[in-house]
Amino acid sequence: MEQNMDLLAGKGRKRKAQEEAHTGPAFFLDELNQDLLERVLSCLPASSFFRLSSVCKRWRSVATSETFHIACSQILRREPWFLMVDHDLDQYIVFDTSERNWKSLNHQTHIPQSHSCKPIPVAASGGLVCYRTDSGNFLVFNLLTGSCRELPPGSPDGESQTLHAIAMYSSPTYPSSFKIILVLGKSPNLAFRIFDSTRSTWEDEVMLIQKGESSSESHIAGDEIIYFLSKAGDVVATNMQRSASKQYSSVLIMENGEQVIYFLSESGTVVACNLAQKTFFEYPRFLPIYFEYSIDVVECKGEMLVVVLSEFLETASLRVWKFSKESQSWQQVAAMPPSMSHEFYGQKMDINCTGCQEIIFICASSSECSRHIMFDMAVDEWVELPKCYVDGKAKEFTAAISFEPRPEATV
Repeated sequence: MEQNMDLLAGKGRKRKAQEEAHTGPAFFLDELNQDLLERVLSCLPASSFFRLSSVCKRWRSVATSETFHIACSQILRREPWFLMVDHDLDQYIVFDTSERNWKSLNHQTHIPQSHSCKPIPVAASGGLVCYRTDSGNFLVFNLLTGSCRELPPGSPDGESQTLHAIAMYSSPTYPSSFKIILVLGKSPNLAFRIFDSTRSTWEDEVMLIQKGESSSESHIAGDEIIYFLSKAGDVVATNMQRSASKQYSSVLIMENGEQVIYFLSESGTVVACNLAQKTFFEYPRFLPIYFEYSIDVVECKGEMLVVVLSEFLETASLRVWKFSKESQSWQQVAAMPPSMSHEFYGQKMDINCTGCQEIIFICASSSECSRHIMFDMAVDEWVELPKCYVDGKAKEFTAAISFEPRPEATV
């Protein structure tokens, strides 16, 4: 009996020693000093920012701490979020690429009461998103923190001109400093106008000079529209039909230290505006003018790319193209697997795309359905995302806008 008791005692001591070895000294974030705590929290995924206020009073104070914002600004890159746009504009829903899930930001973002109609997201840069109101004014949001700034209205002269593109630029060094760029006018008399947040004013309009001559096939000025019959016998117009959030869509890219804005003209050609040289150039048409296809311009890995959905020989293809300056032609750089793209055949899908870092986000929608695909160029991976359900009903998104969730970006 005594031997059995010794064995039991020995087992008990062994188990206790193992538990102590596994447990070790406890590590508590509360024991960190404020500076180190803020550095640790700044490295967490951006979605954890929502939970800071619910942990304790000390963590709640971190969210508004200036030193915490400085620590966040030292994180060079965050995984992008994609702000989804639907016809109702009644929800603030994003797709978080770091956690691969949908998130609602309704509790964070509030439209100023002075606006009866819901503004439409039109551009983004860094951690800020620009919205346009029905009256043509602009609001800038940080959707992560809920902060908002209403920009002063532009001059009446600028508002009376045709608006082609809206672009946004924020400084990586000073994330709260941003510029809104408008491309205005009637081709070939284009101009641009800039709002500078540091001075809170709109700068004077700058005229653009056309660089090179557009071919007669690619250039369609103003209201000149050509109609043709599609293979299905439908009458198709050559002017672009864009969703409201993509009507003024553009991408801004730094090329050799110069800012270049790319956007689609009314006829579907790609137009490049070099803000430093004050010139614009119209690229060769991607497909003949009588072809029916859907096209969008994106920025990916610091380059301008074109995404095209077209139908040919009883199937559909979705491909990514890049313009080669050497050969002066479009070259394919990626293609959706045929097994995926074939499902688009005959559905009259329209694509609206956005890019951030190595990812291209594609919203393919028609009157009957919508699908959302994420393409990672780094690994050549195409993934269709699951549906987003709100109150048991699937949301039908028509477009998306990419941004980096950054707590330190203030307006």
